[in-house]
Amino acid sequence: MTTAESASGCSMSVRLPAREPFDFRPSLAFIGAFPAMTGQQGIEGGVLTLALRENGSTLGARLRAVPGEPALDCWLTAAGPIAPDTVTAAVDRLDFHLGLSDDLTEFYRLADQDAPFAHVRERLHGYHQVKFPSPLELLCWAILCQRVPLPVARSMKQALVEAVGNRVELDGAVRWAFPDAEQLAAFDEAELHRLIGNQRKAAYLHGAVRRWLDLDEGFLRTGPYEEVREELLALPGIGPWSASFLLIRGLGRMEHLALDKEMSRAVERVYGRPVDEDAFRRLAGHYGRWQGYWGHYLRVGG
Repeated sequence: MTTAESASGCSMSVRLPAREPFDFRPSLAFIGAFPAMTGQQGIEGGVLTLALRENGSTLGARLRAVPGEPALDCWLTAAGPIAPDTVTAAVDRLDFHLGLSDDLTEFYRLADQDAPFAHVRERLHGYHQVKFPSPLELLCWAILCQRVPLPVARSMKQALVEAVGNRVELDGAVRWAFPDAEQLAAFDEAELHRLIGNQRKAAYLHGAVRRWLDLDEGFLRTGPYEEVREELLALPGIGPWSASFLLIRGLGRMEHLALDKEMSRAVERVYGRPVDEDAFRRLAGHYGRWQGYWGHYLRVGG
């Protein structure tokens, strides 16, 4: 790790290893096409740029694949010195966001036994699931995107982001870090309503963020699945679909997968037939605790 300081701030580089097989190109393609992240992250020239908030500090990050190695070179920047514990937190966040530590060996072994799925596996070989930048951001997104068009949800989200002001400039472009829980909790319900223009969503956000402050993200990532699911269902505005969304795309919990309309269409595209709940359970059951990865690959590459 190297560090440099100047009048304009601090920067440092750190190498982030990834479990093989790893290919950063499908990750960049996914980020570029993911509607919830539109305009939030840059992918120009094979470099991912984003802002993140860790330990009360707003950081910029630039990530590029290391030629010939399963790793990313990461440059972190901040307005002031970056404390060691903040570097550690940022590295963990980026590793988790990009799925760098995911071991795909068992998933690929199971995929090799599933002939209709073979072309999806081949197309996405080395792709590690890109999760939301943080589960808190997904919690808020799950509330904001319910029963409204995606452009409306994005506008509400951006209003929250800009009101807090976690802003950095990277490669000539402005990147915004989503607020941390403490920053969001500083808004009362009336302020949230004024920002997003929806009373019910403001009430849900107000309650959910305050409950989130009492939760342990480490437990949510690794604790018993049903206990974690119940914790999420207790959050205001979070029902079964949103809880499943949070578990897979926010917390990397791949043990269970729900059948919805989009998943049903993805399965039909790959397997050539419509499926009911029982047929879907049989297909997903083949992948055991990796069925969430199977479902994500179906949606992305099917």
